[in-house]
Amino acid sequence: MTTAPPTLDGPRSRDGDAHARIADGIRRGIIDGTRPPGSRILQEDLAARYGASRVPVREAIRQLEYEGLLTVVPNAGAWVSTMTLAECEEIYRMRERLEPLLLSYSAPRLSDDEIGALAELADRISDTGDDTDAFLELDAAFHHASYSAADTSHLTDLVVRLWNLTAPYRRSYVSSWTPDARRIAHEEHHLIVAALRDRDTEEAERVLGGHIRRTRRQLARTPEIFALSAV
Repeated sequence: MTTAPPTLDGPRSRDGDAHARIADGIRRGIIDGTRPPGSRILQEDLAARYGASRVPVREAIRQLEYEGLLTVVPNAGAWVSTMTLAECEEIYRMRERLEPLLLSYSAPRLSDDEIGALAELADRISDTGDDTDAFLELDAAFHHASYSAADTSHLTDLVVRLWNLTAPYRRSYVSSWTPDARRIAHEEHHLIVAALRDRDTEEAERVLGGHIRRTRRQLARTPEIFALSAV
């Protein structure tokens, strides 16, 4: 199954992996909403926070620019990237096709114990009520765990990148859910688990594709969350 991510602030050092620690901290700040779209990233603040020189800070920013999470303006600085509704819809259309494919690599390799752990996660998600933070954390854990047995060269990394790009907007979207919308999402998680238990990979792919497609269609009905993120 997936392992817990490293803590946001690791031990302060100037070792060779400093840029990876810094990039990981910024990335998770974007995903968990503490660095919203359009917020500025100051190199001097990062250097002080992580006890690092400007070199690993710049490397971290370049890495996150490559991932699409940061936008760098020459001679001006770096900001958390913003996204239009059209861009988000394109990414969700990609996810709608790629994630069922990734699940098809993973599903046959998932053990009964791993599927049981997915069922426990689905139960915990159903118990989150209107706690958006809890839902998002467990939802990500559920889907990434369902993909964890896949042996791929590129697909897993691509799916994770697409997840990260839409994370701030998924947070705004989920926080606006009605009780019915939450109920449907919970039911879909349980349906995925049921298909995996039956070793019916095609059915699991079908439910997952519909799960993502429903989110895409509902995001199109909430264009205001993209307007709020403008720099």
